[in-house]
Amino acid sequence: MESKDIHCVIMAGGIGSRFWPLSRTSKPKQFIDILGTGKTLLQQTFSRMNRICPSENITIVTSQIYREIVLKQLPEITANQVILEPMRRNTAPCIAFANYKIKQKNPNAIIIVAPSDHLILNEDKFVETINNAIGFAANNDALLTLGIKPSRPETGYGYIQVGAPADKHNPNLKKVKTFTEKPNLELANVFVDSGEFYWNSGLFIWSLSAISRAFEKHLPEVDSLFKDISSQFGTTNEESSVERAYSECRNVSIDYGIMEKAENVYVICSEFGWSDLGTWGSLYAHSNKDSMQNAINGKNVMLYDSKNTIVNVPADKLVILQGLDDYIVVESDDILLVCKKKDEQDIKKFVSDVLMEKGEKFT
Repeated sequence: MESKDIHCVIMAGGIGSRFWPLSRTSKPKQFIDILGTGKTLLQQTFSRMNRICPSENITIVTSQIYREIVLKQLPEITANQVILEPMRRNTAPCIAFANYKIKQKNPNAIIIVAPSDHLILNEDKFVETINNAIGFAANNDALLTLGIKPSRPETGYGYIQVGAPADKHNPNLKKVKTFTEKPNLELANVFVDSGEFYWNSGLFIWSLSAISRAFEKHLPEVDSLFKDISSQFGTTNEESSVERAYSECRNVSIDYGIMEKAENVYVICSEFGWSDLGTWGSLYAHSNKDSMQNAINGKNVMLYDSKNTIVNVPADKLVILQGLDDYIVVESDDILLVCKKKDEQDIKKFVSDVLMEKGEKFT
């Protein structure tokens, strides 16, 4: 497989509301150096993918309002490599749009689809796994995803049940039996104990021809919207035609719309230190901690009788906390959040309530 045929689509349009208040609509988590590495999550994702395919073959799909921040953070790409969505419609329309863009450049493309906000600790193993997936996708009519071996009964992830091995050269490549949405804790424990279930990473690999056939079969109404406007790409009518297509397009995920329905779905069972960094709890799990298991980001934080707590505050802010156990404490600009770690799924509700009662300024 020649590298010129390998393309990557990085999805960078989310608003990261579960990381509020650090992640805001004006600057979501993918554009923040949330891990303190000197690179934002988007920049880390780009450099990781650049090890697999040429920089000119990397497409960023994002919201119109994030165009300038993407170009500023990724000087290696041109404006033509940034696909702008006029409104959020979930992952299936985003991928369909990118498919038709890539088809104009290279109808023989093998495509990797990656979220912009994941943590990968073992990048060498990740690259090896993706390259194996590319080899299979290039020679088979297959829709591939990466499944992550679970390390705990996580209720915040979807799960994939795996079947028999599908490739004699790669015993970790298996047929998918079922996809399951985020389970409750009891069911998550059953999944982990069974050894048949893997976390759904949201990373996909397929040939353009295979995913195009899947859209035509399982999401024909979404596919036709983008097929109809593809002749306008690169013209002065592109923006208005894309806006029209999105206004008519339903909100549907690639998992629900295609992966759960298609027959030719495979998973590579993987271990490369993955987290989707979707919540403060997942960031806490990957942060350095003190002797009381507190994860602190801030130079002037003083804790007393506190443990198992994550604190993220401005560097120059003096913060004194006493008597906390298993809390999230975050200050960003004009917002302070104090929340029990076990209740972090409520943060999305907090953001919704703030929007209703206080307005967009705080979201």
